[in-house]
Amino acid sequence: METISENRCFGGTQGVYRHHSDATGTDMTFGLFLPEEAEDGPVPVIWFLSGLTCTHENAMVKAGAQGWAAAEGLALVFPDTSPRGEGVPDDEAYDLGQGAGFYVNATVDPWAEHFQMWDYVTDELPVYVANHFAIDPERQAICGHSMGGHGALTIAMTLPDRFASVSAFAPICNPTESDWGRKQFAAYLGENTALWEPHDASLLMRDVGFPGPVLIDTGTADQFGDLLGTEAMAGAIAHRRQNATLRLQPGYDHSYFFISSFMEDHVSFHAEALYGR
Repeated sequence: METISENRCFGGTQGVYRHHSDATGTDMTFGLFLPEEAEDGPVPVIWFLSGLTCTHENAMVKAGAQGWAAAEGLALVFPDTSPRGEGVPDDEAYDLGQGAGFYVNATVDPWAEHFQMWDYVTDELPVYVANHFAIDPERQAICGHSMGGHGALTIAMTLPDRFASVSAFAPICNPTESDWGRKQFAAYLGENTALWEPHDASLLMRDVGFPGPVLIDTGTADQFGDLLGTEAMAGAIAHRRQNATLRLQPGYDHSYFFISSFMEDHVSFHAEALYGR
């Protein structure tokens, strides 16, 4: 593992690290905030999955999460959104290829060799982080924005025993019915739409739900609102009688100004679940 940087931050440490990934066959970079309490032993962790065009850095720098996490004694992990580097396929469009892994395991060439982001985020990176840092694998929560909100919701509902809570900012909720989903799933997973369904949060919510609390915030002025499928998620939550809070925040858009405005709520939400308060 290569340490790219470590900075003192709210009494803890904000680090950036690079390691080789067997899942993607590339070097991967991630950010990790450890609160001061990690000096004495493992601490609970929130995973933050970022959206289209982002790297590990966007939420780490813009979301304003570290101060709230430090106040609660929580770690934060900021994975990258796709494999990168020489020989990794890409596309001219911003919503496919590097920066747009969609948190799935690609099965179609040329993506299949490297775009194994589901395995990386759910299997390889959690083990790696727990083995190298003071992270408590028995106390985990997950959060995400946009494409990362899609990833957070689908991962939490697929691995319900792992996460105490899940939250999302402006998540892509119904990708099988959206241009942010159909295009990428066809490229990564092929034309068999049955293979897409396990990665649609609204379908998962309707079919299996989540045993813990769910928090979703979306802005009423979101410039990508037609692509998110918020209404489908609201219907699925109501159908399942899921323990969930879905808030439409007046005037907010899709940006990190929106995320930072409500990050305290999300960190507190996860802290309550992680500490059993």
